[in-house]
Amino acid sequence: MSAMDKIKKMLKGHEDQAGKGIDRAGDKIDERTQGKYGKHVDTAQDKLKQRFGPDQGQDGSPRG
Repeated sequence: MSAMDKIKKMLKGHEDQAGKGIDRAGDKIDERTQGKYGKHVDTAQDKLKQRFGPDQGQDGSPRG
């Protein structure tokens, strides 16, 4: 089992909390870098939310 599979299994049922954590982490990075990498952080947040957050489907794939 890959590390990604283990993370998905661990977060199953807690997608809302994962989404909030992703937002908080991105905000903290923006704060520490004074927004210098804001676009990159936003892109990373979007991709992580698709993978782990409330936007993911039952099989872990993004809802569309």
